[in-house]
Amino acid sequence: MSLMDRVSTSQFYSRSLTQMSGLNVQADKLQTQISTNKKLTVASDDAAGFTRLATLKRDASADKAAKGNLDLAAGILAQSDTALAGITDQLQRAKELAVQANSGTLTADQRATIAGQLDGILQDVASLANQTDARGVPIFGGGGDAAFATDGNGRVTYVGGTKPGVIPTGNDTTVQVTEDGTTLQAMFDTLSALSTAVKSGKGIGEAGDQVTTAIDTVSGMRGSIGARAMRLDMEMERLSDVGVGREEARSAIEDTDVTAAITELQKTLTILSATQASFSKLTSLNLFQQLR
Repeated sequence: MSLMDRVSTSQFYSRSLTQMSGLNVQADKLQTQISTNKKLTVASDDAAGFTRLATLKRDASADKAAKGNLDLAAGILAQSDTALAGITDQLQRAKELAVQANSGTLTADQRATIAGQLDGILQDVASLANQTDARGVPIFGGGGDAAFATDGNGRVTYVGGTKPGVIPTGNDTTVQVTEDGTTLQAMFDTLSALSTAVKSGKGIGEAGDQVTTAIDTVSGMRGSIGARAMRLDMEMERLSDVGVGREEARSAIEDTDVTAAITELQKTLTILSATQASFSKLTSLNLFQQLR
């Protein structure tokens, strides 16, 4: 065999081995993508895609934390609304008792019974107003450690703060979740005054009208809470929509198109098989020529 033939044969071997090695690597890569359903696992697979994927995952993590805060805030607002609904029911009952107490034909025992019911309502309202949220924070405490305290004479006084608590909701925004209970102090004063007036037997005076004012105050608080809850619903919906779009973008970058990958694998294996067969045949012929 001439020198030129030897060089040509060496180049053929080298090219064939390189080609078969590349085809094997490609086949292994496709098989891995099919089995894991991931076409992007390391930065070298697609540097730009890998960077974009990292950004998408970071944003998804941030939104997950924001959603956790939104869920917490929504729960606190729902609890506050439920508490205020309970307070409204109690005030409505107090208003009914005020009408009864306004009758000039009541006996002392009847007045005492109504007054006792009013005192019970006051304590029930105090219990509702002293609820704490899932974090142990008073929902009507204005950021303080407590909301209302009852002294030995049954008088209820606001002992909370004046800075309602907020929870971050993402994008440098927050939502108020606890209330400044000072707006409810007049309600307790009204209930206490109504009870005292009934016990005195001198008529309830303006206490009945003041109960109506207290009901209106509570209604206004519920309206504010409802508006904030609606904001949270809108933000949750926005996060959900963003999440769907982000997942679609992530899938396009990272997930394997299994059908396409299987087709490509079959094509690669076919070429590899043909290359191996050709290499084997030509190698055998070359060996035969050398033996001759």
